[in-house]
Amino acid sequence: MRVLRGRAETRDDDRAVTAAMLTETAESGEAAVRVWTPHRQIAFGRRDARADEFDVAKSVAETCGFEPVERSVGGRAVAYTGTTVAFAHTVPLSDIRTGMEERYAETTEAVQRAFWRLGVPAQRGEPPRSFCPGDYSLQWKGKLAGVAQRVRTGAALVSGVVVVDDHDEIAGVLDPIYATLGVPFDSDSVGSIANADGDADPDRVIQTIEAMLVGEEETMVEHIGDRET
Repeated sequence: MRVLRGRAETRDDDRAVTAAMLTETAESGEAAVRVWTPHRQIAFGRRDARADEFDVAKSVAETCGFEPVERSVGGRAVAYTGTTVAFAHTVPLSDIRTGMEERYAETTEAVQRAFWRLGVPAQRGEPPRSFCPGDYSLQWKGKLAGVAQRVRTGAALVSGVVVVDDHDEIAGVLDPIYATLGVPFDSDSVGSIANADGDADPDRVIQTIEAMLVGEEETMVEHIGDRET
């Protein structure tokens, strides 16, 4: 399994790293894992991009100091403050019609085990009116993590976000954005590892989630700065 570490210099280059993971897994048949802290940004989903007030929502993000970007998976807007952790796991597929629920479940369980190791007894589910609502979320004193999936011929990308700290800032920026988009949202639904009294050191969070996603697989580590993006 390939393990990618670090962050590219720009937002566009950083997003290209994860996109390339999916392509390379489809071509090589080798799984890959990446856990990192993306640049400060608001990542809008495809449903957001189709909303009538999308341009206004992007302006709100910029006014609050967050670069607006559009991501390739569905769901709703997610905020990354600079300490927020993202994870991506690409796996080879022989049949795109099967295995989706299993991949969701395996990844969610791996992230849940990471939370436990970090001192947070996270459970499956999410509070009402959470950010980027979905069936595969983890909560404890608010929503801590969400998981999404993208499938293409030959490979699947299971990815997600983990709120480490800055839950107040995330709630503060998402509240006007969701209101602009007409999406129900309760700012009190945003949790974090710090708010749950867990180990909120971003490096420790990255290391723990990576270990749970990799499991017992043999790994080949690549540092983002050592590869072309």
